[in-house]
Amino acid sequence: MKASEAEILIVPGHTNSGPEHWQSRWQSKLGSARRVEQAEWLKPVREDWVRRVIEEVAAATKPVVLVAHSLGVAAAIHAAPHLGNKVAGAFLVAPPDIANPDIQPGHLATFGPYSREPLGFPSLVVVSRNDPFGTYEHADDIAASWGSLLLDAGEAGHINTESGHGPWPEGTMVFAQFLSKLKPPA
Repeated sequence: MKASEAEILIVPGHTNSGPEHWQSRWQSKLGSARRVEQAEWLKPVREDWVRRVIEEVAAATKPVVLVAHSLGVAAAIHAAPHLGNKVAGAFLVAPPDIANPDIQPGHLATFGPYSREPLGFPSLVVVSRNDPFGTYEHADDIAASWGSLLLDAGEAGHINTESGHGPWPEGTMVFAQFLSKLKPPA
């Protein structure tokens, strides 16, 4: 699948993705990409975030590829059972351990726990070995339950601007390869 054959839905995490974040950069470069906007970025409400993902997928006129980061992964996973057959795939980066009672800020825990049901579409989970919001082992476990491929990004922090992943050229290459293997949903 080519990017032009899909609607690339950018699903940012807590506080949104700023202009230097790789998600914002990808959105500006991919003509078929658009952001799932949330009414409340600073104090996210699980039901509202999930509903917005469902609404944006429902509004799509082409197959959807989800590109979620951090808490956006949680919103996408909770929305997955309600997305019908419109999703061709999901590129899931740095899923936080939302079941961890020590997660900060504390309201992020309201997004937990993750569903452990297999996703109904191909997915790739990109994980860092030193993400402050979740362990590699946790991400490996949930990715396996979803039937997702797991990509070890090494010691990459939270794979965001603060960890030096503004442009993230490696991510661009991995996403292009992932996209090229997707087929429109039946």
